[in-house]
Amino acid sequence: MAFAPDYVRLVLNDNFEDAKALLVEPMMAIHYSHLVMLVRQGIVSAADARHIRDALRSINVDELRAVPYSGQSEDLFFHVDGLTAAACHRDVAGRLHTARSRNDMAMTMYRLNLRGYLLALAESILKLRRSLLGLASRHVRTIYPAHTHTQPAQPTTVAHYLLAVVEELERSTARLSSAYQTTNRNPLGACAITGTGFAIDRDLTSSLLGFDGPTGNTYGSIASVDYVLESASSASTLVVGTGRFVHDMLLWCTAEMGYLRLADGFVQISSIMPQKRNPVALEHARSILSKAFGELQAIPAMVHNTPFGDIVDTEDDLQPLVWRAFTDATRGVELTAAAMADGQFDVGRMRTRANEGWVTVTELADTLSRDHGMPFTAAHHAASAVVEQMRSNPGASLADVVAAATAANGREVQFADAELARILSPEHFVEIRRTAGGPSPQVVAAAVTASQAAVDRDALTLTGIRTSLATAVACLNDALNTL
Repeated sequence: MAFAPDYVRLVLNDNFEDAKALLVEPMMAIHYSHLVMLVRQGIVSAADARHIRDALRSINVDELRAVPYSGQSEDLFFHVDGLTAAACHRDVAGRLHTARSRNDMAMTMYRLNLRGYLLALAESILKLRRSLLGLASRHVRTIYPAHTHTQPAQPTTVAHYLLAVVEELERSTARLSSAYQTTNRNPLGACAITGTGFAIDRDLTSSLLGFDGPTGNTYGSIASVDYVLESASSASTLVVGTGRFVHDMLLWCTAEMGYLRLADGFVQISSIMPQKRNPVALEHARSILSKAFGELQAIPAMVHNTPFGDIVDTEDDLQPLVWRAFTDATRGVELTAAAMADGQFDVGRMRTRANEGWVTVTELADTLSRDHGMPFTAAHHAASAVVEQMRSNPGASLADVVAAATAANGREVQFADAELARILSPEHFVEIRRTAGGPSPQVVAAAVTASQAAVDRDALTLTGIRTSLATAVACLNDALNTL
């Protein structure tokens, strides 16, 4: 059948190029594992299987990737099918496609690829977690004024802030792990959509391909894309959270704040302004993460309101988008990890800012309530009155203003100047907040230790998965060699 030139130019050529870039390895792995299964089940003879195996092995992958689309075959599958038939008798080569379809092959290829994207993204999260934990461990006592509603609010520590980001990354790791488990199921054997009358062994092909097991319902094995949507949703949550963190760090790099200085390798100078030190690595990270978010959001848009069945909407045109989305997400997270690893915080400047603007005055209200029995609302009013009076009359005696303000709110409390200085110090503010998850150095130090243990556990899990996949590849090669 001859395809229309415009269809070739606008669709088939691009799909062929995408398939060469993304699907060669998974397609060959599926061929090999299916072949082993057919022999073990007595569906194809060992002699024919050896001819097919040798024909497949004769295909040069590099040459395959360099082949331009000729229009002679509909897609990469038929092109490889023709190469296989040319390398052994067509009747023999034709036995390879027994008990399968391009449908279940395609869905299996997509899952093989997606699990790789998920692992790469999870590994980039590990890098970012380690990068931030390294900073946190060095800045358990580095105080700065946290903001709420973009205004200075209360003192906390750099480590306390970073741990909030790390905890979100830990949850993203868990979400990606769940998406991996959903994805790592084998559709091979579902055939076109109803399975097959041949006595195939789906567990065997699952094992040889490193899947945790076969998918269930054969219709759903072809029609379902929830595994892609779950994966995209998990990645979307990650890139949004990471982008918000990057935005903060770019603000911290501004001359006006001056909290963070990136290492020289992650900044660029202006072509005209010699004094500039532009934190472009973080700008690129923010841009790439935003790009990834857009691509990830396009995935559900492409399959929304499509039929629940075998359709191209989930296949040739969608898969390159999935690849780009996860590739960009991984790039953005990894770049953030690299840029932050050797970042330097201006400890003195941050401490000075934490002592400005009455950001510690909540502790005065807390002290009046906790140690002197004032209702908190009355203590809050008194503390607010103190700030108002001191701003309007900076030279006034703070002790006298506190005494007057507390008296006006029901109970006069007097403090010595030294005691007020202690109560309103950023160090005291942070130290006394020993709430679970709070900024107290002893609480934060324990949280850093716990998060370091968590990242080590997650790294071991990923190593175990990689080892399991490598073992499956080795088993498949052994099975092929002993046909």
